[in-house]
Amino acid sequence: MNEKTNNATPSDTVVDAWIGLMRAQQRLLGQIEADLKSAGLPPLGWYDVLWELVRSPQGRLRPFEIEERTLLAQYNLSRLIDRLEKAGLVQRQTFDQDGRGQWVVVTEEGRALQKRMWTVYAKAIEDNFGAKLSEADAATLTSLLARFS
Repeated sequence: MNEKTNNATPSDTVVDAWIGLMRAQQRLLGQIEADLKSAGLPPLGWYDVLWELVRSPQGRLRPFEIEERTLLAQYNLSRLIDRLEKAGLVQRQTFDQDGRGQWVVVTEEGRALQKRMWTVYAKAIEDNFGAKLSEADAATLTSLLARFS
């Protein structure tokens, strides 16, 4: 591990790594968004919410659970859930125990869209990221990034 954890100022190497990571993230996400758009599919945020719902027990989560599992802020998530519901991809159901809370439940249409989006998303990950890394590089990167979990 880094033995300079008490320094208030990062080294130039650390700053360069940080800038490189942020720029790579922006470029990769931009390319993936462009690939989804060119395929006539919605933005990546839609996929993220649908994926979390599809992989959850009974295909449902409370809104705060979706927020915890995605990178979406609560105010953005509320609007996104409204759009997903309007498109018939999710439904809101009253939470039985308190009558005020809600489940967000993925519909069959939502499951189908998530699968269609994954086809494009998976290819974009491979083309823009996987093809540029060996398996050993990918394992090393995974290990390095795990330090921040």
